Amino acid sequence: MRLSGKVAIVTGASAGIGLACAKRYAAEGAKVVLADINEERGQAAVDTITAEGGTAMFVTCDVGDKAQVDSLVADAVDAYGRLDIMVANAGIVHACDFLDLTEEDFDRVLRVNLKGVFLCGQAAARQMAAQGEGGAIINMSSVNAVMAIPTITPYVVAKGGVNQLTKTMALALADKGIRVNAIGPGSIMTEVLQAVNSDPAARNKIMSRTPLGRIGEPDEIAGIAVFLATDDSSYVTGQCIYADGGRLALNYTVPVKED
Repeated sequence: MRLSGKVAIVTGASAGIGLACAKRYAAEGAKVVLADINEERGQAAVDTITAEGGTAMFVTCDVGDKAQVDSLVADAVDAYGRLDIMVANAGIVHACDFLDLTEEDFDRVLRVNLKGVFLCGQAAARQMAAQGEGGAIINMSSVNAVMAIPTITPYVVAKGGVNQLTKTMALALADKGIRVNAIGPGSIMTEVLQAVNSDPAARNKIMSRTPLGRIGEPDEIAGIAVFLATDDSSYVTGQCIYADGGRLALNYTVPVKED
């Protein structure tokens, strides 16, 4: 197991990509702290991991609140003695016409999706630096960090910020042996896309922009998160790895096969 002896925090871990990352880390031998605002689902996720032989605990955490993030890191260290990996995955989306976007909704998304990544990364890095043995910080970005979708403006802006934050963190922490990278998923089969996938027109729209011809699975993103947390990526920092089925390389739409 590639992560034996390591301790990881995964935010937004009660479902979707975050849960997939937590499960993969536990399967690789890490002790995992799952953080989320949804206590019921988070504890259920921990129960699933422990039932499968993993070591995990749940901490309720609003990543936009510095005191709660600091407490999250402290709880992980109190329980497991150290911190080696931080996956800043928690995120929200607000969709509306640009002219109808309120200041409150703009701030609310950036508070979680950008400020939350900063707070988690800084708190984790301080603990890792104090340990003196390096570490890995993984920020969840998106293809929307480089593509603009006008109906989700705050999400797009936040993810663009995550990419730049990842680079500055990587440079600032390199001398401490802390590597900082990001993952940029494309269309992944989370709960949101599961609902969309039941609509043939919506599904065809997604497929028309996806050369591999399918929606990705959360575990495929988790596989990258494992790579970025292990020595297999020991010379990788300041990067964003896009797992998008070829979407960013596409400058045209592709024919969709009829079901």
